[in-house]
Amino acid sequence: MSAFDGPIGLCARYELVLAVRSRWLPVFAVVFAGLALAVAGAGFVLSGGHGVQGFSRTAISLVQLVLLLVPLAALVFGALALTSERGAAELLYSQPVSRGRILFGRVLGIWAALSAAELVGFGLAGLVLQWQAGLDGATLYVAIALTAVAITAVFLSIAAWLASAHTGRRTRVLALSLVVWFLAVVLFDVAALGAASFLRSGSASRLLIWATLVNPVNAARTGVLLAIEGTSAFGAATAALLRFTGGLTAAGFAVSASIVLWIVVPFTCAVRGLARSDI
Repeated sequence: MSAFDGPIGLCARYELVLAVRSRWLPVFAVVFAGLALAVAGAGFVLSGGHGVQGFSRTAISLVQLVLLLVPLAALVFGALALTSERGAAELLYSQPVSRGRILFGRVLGIWAALSAAELVGFGLAGLVLQWQAGLDGATLYVAIALTAVAITAVFLSIAAWLASAHTGRRTRVLALSLVVWFLAVVLFDVAALGAASFLRSGSASRLLIWATLVNPVNAARTGVLLAIEGTSAFGAATAALLRFTGGLTAAGFAVSASIVLWIVVPFTCAVRGLARSDI
């Protein structure tokens, strides 16, 4: 029996098939590819030329788009797919399989579907970039794609936690997901920088370091900018992090650990919440 024939594999395949049959997933892939191409051509359009940027410049330009769009897509898709109606949830979780394994299979299937859509979008845009500008800097472009896949896992894990805490209340889970997206992507940086401006230099640096590591969006942004630009990626938070860790390698490890924890901890909380819920 293959791994895909077990309970986790069956749940993953079920969610993957549902996602592929949904019209929203292909739309997401096409929109993502279109936005990536728009970003690739924006630099030349703004300078009065035409064509597309190379992989390196496009990768840098895509960072903010990925960190805005991917968390939103993961939270919304996760909230809609993982918040089962009461009857469906009772049937699903009454099977002689642990709820944690069922949930892991479902999250795995949704993650595979979203990641595939993102990679298709990156791939379609990448084919145009390769045709127009060559392969120089393609490794950096791949780094952005892998970052999108990792961020998808983070926010699907958070969506699973919200769904397990509010079983059968899809509207509430969707609303909470949008609040989480706004706090993590929009408000967090503003609040951290505002608070740091009122502190002394040492305290402000420590606050910015924790702001970089505590927020998965900031951690992903810092990691990918360090991979693309190295030590030239010196914003205030990045400079503080590099001083604190003592170099690129240690900073990369800290950022990676933050992202892994943001995948594992919310999912663990989701499993525990689901085990205690009355379904």
